[in-house]
Amino acid sequence: MAILENIRKRTTVLILIIGLALFAFVISGVFTSNDFGGAKVGSAVAEINGETISIDEFRREVENASRRFGPNMPPSQLTKTVYDQQIRKVLLGQQFDDLGIDVESDQIVEFVKSSGYAQIPDFLDENGIFNEEVFRSAIADWRVNNPVRYDDWLNIEQVIIQSAKEQIYFNLIKGGVGATLPEGEFDYKMANDKLDIQYVRIPYTKIADSTIQVSKDEIAAYIKEHADDYKQEKSRDIRFVYFEEKASAADEKVKEEELVNLLGDSVEYIEETNTTDTIPGFRNTTDVAAFLDRHSDIKFDTIFKARKDLPSVVADTLLGMAIGEIHGPYRDGDFYKLTKMMDKKADGSVKASHILITYEGAERANPEIKRTKEEAKAKADELLGEAKEEGAQFTALARDNSDGPSAPRGGDLGYFQEGVMADAFNDFCFGNDVGTIGLVETQFGFHVIKIDDKQDIVQVATLAREVVPSEETINTLFTNATKFEMASIDADAESFSSIADESGYTVRPVNKIKELDENLPGLSSQRGIVQWAFNDDTEVGDIKRFNVNNGYAVVQLTKRYKEGLMTPEDASTTVLPKLRKERKAEQLLLANQGKSMEDLAKDNEVVTSTATALTMKSPTLPGAGREPLVVGTAFALEQEGTSNLIKGESGIYKIKVTKKEAAPELDNFSTYAKTLKTSASNRVNGDVFKALQEGAETEDTRATFY
Repeated sequence: MAILENIRKRTTVLILIIGLALFAFVISGVFTSNDFGGAKVGSAVAEINGETISIDEFRREVENASRRFGPNMPPSQLTKTVYDQQIRKVLLGQQFDDLGIDVESDQIVEFVKSSGYAQIPDFLDENGIFNEEVFRSAIADWRVNNPVRYDDWLNIEQVIIQSAKEQIYFNLIKGGVGATLPEGEFDYKMANDKLDIQYVRIPYTKIADSTIQVSKDEIAAYIKEHADDYKQEKSRDIRFVYFEEKASAADEKVKEEELVNLLGDSVEYIEETNTTDTIPGFRNTTDVAAFLDRHSDIKFDTIFKARKDLPSVVADTLLGMAIGEIHGPYRDGDFYKLTKMMDKKADGSVKASHILITYEGAERANPEIKRTKEEAKAKADELLGEAKEEGAQFTALARDNSDGPSAPRGGDLGYFQEGVMADAFNDFCFGNDVGTIGLVETQFGFHVIKIDDKQDIVQVATLAREVVPSEETINTLFTNATKFEMASIDADAESFSSIADESGYTVRPVNKIKELDENLPGLSSQRGIVQWAFNDDTEVGDIKRFNVNNGYAVVQLTKRYKEGLMTPEDASTTVLPKLRKERKAEQLLLANQGKSMEDLAKDNEVVTSTATALTMKSPTLPGAGREPLVVGTAFALEQEGTSNLIKGESGIYKIKVTKKEAAPELDNFSTYAKTLKTSASNRVNGDVFKALQEGAETEDTRATFY
């Protein structure tokens, strides 16, 4: 009330505020806020550091995103995208609040000015340039005269404000990122100090895995010591039998017989006249289009086809048929087909390459091309002569000289039929033999053409019937799936596979399914199965039948994984190799203490190897892989110095430095320091947000709603 009283006393201020509201730029995110009042209404889809994202708000964002991205984005990907955006918004928003980062209207105008929004026509002046006053007037006009567009702009404003705040936040952090000259010098030497070594490597594979025994307790202890590396999400293992709804052999036979019956003529009784009439079949019909309209699942296509356009399984056979001849029935994908040869055209498809030389004023010419028509003709004549020379590479000439879009392909235009190309181009290609090279002029310029190939084309009529499962097949499938489900439920949990084997069914396992997974191998998108597997009421061993795409899946839950540390059984595949390597290293080090390089190689039946021009920045040994400790030890030795035994990544080593070469001295290392700073600055956005995510206390409850 005190604030209102003060405003009433200051009439000038009040008038100014009203004037700004009417004529100035409206920035909803600056002057208003939707975040007051604490927790959101409704259930939370996530909680981040105590701040919730309500399911109502989340669904609105998903709906908005669905309109932006269209129907092609899968629902699971859409919700994940929105979730990631919302998490980012909350985490960064918390940082903005802590640091007092806010954005004023003039800052937003500056942001718009340097963004793609500055190209919106309503914001441009008569010269096509973004104008701040025009921008403000447009927003004010939308508010009064176009509420829908104004509401859309308010949403855009929120995006702009968020982006502007992020820019300020990350720029603050980048302001503290730097690199000193000593750091630049160190980086330079890491990349340019070099040395050569001799080394003996005894690989860990010298000791068989079977000789190293590791207990469950040792695995558990290792997991506990390396807890951050062996955290696991809540997940599930399932196995399933898929009953696919597909045509049986009997269904296929029915379709094949239907086609055969349509080949010949049939006699039809006409009740009105008490007479019979002969109906021509596919072989004798004179109106193929009408016949296929009535009897075929594929209509008559009058277009002539080349070999590549015919079914690959019968292309050679069809091309060899005479006009009127019929081939089939044959299976092509999901259809049984009969194909009749209607017409043929010899050399009806041409494959050609060309070099286009265009000129200023030619149709579709690149405006950067300024040559005259006469100059273009002279250049085309020159290229024609080169193309006709013995041994000439037409592809290279086209790639280097053509002004056409096919230049990167060496001028290759592929196969085409008559009437596709410009008249003069068409007449040359269809009027000359394969291998002919010539010059023609069209509205596009001058073309040096090479005829690469010609193919016959054919017109065919195909009588087709799609092979689909019959009602009897579908009913049988349902019965089989139900019987298997019941038999599996009645038996003990371990009998799932044996019951499937007895009936000839294949059991497919899917392991470590996450709570928000959607696609299951072999079943595609099956969110319902995943939700069932994670339901608190679903126990290990439970079985359920699901209706899935084209059939049924009988699914069994086989294992549940709790969130937290992995069990020794689950982690053994990754922990065992590490523990075995440690044991092998201990044995090899103990057995080879005090040996010279020569004795080490001899006693372990390995050879002495060499590596040259090693750097600390690329610590890789030829034939041995990445060995940072070995290379780092080498740089700590003097020339001709020999190391003790070293426990490397792939074996134990003994090395001798044979040559050390220091990097050339530089006057200063500012360039390298600047590169380090730039590299670190470029990583700020990603690294900082990743750190915020890792440090946040986040509870994700999306699986409850999606």
